[in-house]
Amino acid sequence: MTTDTEEPALTVDELAARAGVTVRTVRFYSTRGLLPPPVIGPRRVGHYSQEHLARLALIEELQRQGMTLAAIERHLRQLPSDLSARDLALHRAVVASWAPDAAEEVTREELERRAGRPLDEEHLERLVAMNVVERAGDSFRVDPGLLGLGVQLLDVPLAHGTILAAQGVLLEHSRAVAHELSTLLREAVGPHESAAAVRSLSAHMQPLVVQALLTTFQRSLKRELREWLEEES
Repeated sequence: MTTDTEEPALTVDELAARAGVTVRTVRFYSTRGLLPPPVIGPRRVGHYSQEHLARLALIEELQRQGMTLAAIERHLRQLPSDLSARDLALHRAVVASWAPDAAEEVTREELERRAGRPLDEEHLERLVAMNVVERAGDSFRVDPGLLGLGVQLLDVPLAHGTILAAQGVLLEHSRAVAHELSTLLREAVGPHESAAAVRSLSAHMQPLVVQALLTTFQRSLKRELREWLEEES
């Protein structure tokens, strides 16, 4: 069974394994409405898509940042309902930029299990070059939320150098945005406010900033592509 994007559908056990969580966690999130229901296939077996996997990674990231389930529910309700797995992965990547290092150390077998596919040496080198995976002796340090996006980039029909150049552009401009935003926050808080006040303001700003960045980027990219295609026609 496959999804509309020809990606193999996942059972609940496979979804949990790919996400690095328990089946009980998946079912709990589903009962809270944080995950949409699966497609029910033959023998009443539920099948989950890449969108479920990306949404699950986003939920886990928001929890790591200290958001309550109620706050996560509100946050997810604000997202467009038609976000693809790639959109959700980008959103999660932006959210993760606010958090400390969340990398986990795993074996190659576990890395491939979470990636959902075999990874040869060329794949591993590309993931390392994209800073998705870091070698640690015989094991690997990996950010679980970014792994899905990195694995998808392995199949993008672009030269590896082009992907790395695009990553450099994103890093350069995201750092500039982060610097400007931090300047605004410092001015808004003032030099005499406590660290707790700064953290509180950051926590309130974070969902708004993440959503604004994602929405603005998507609209800008669509506009650039549309203008490019019009010039070519």
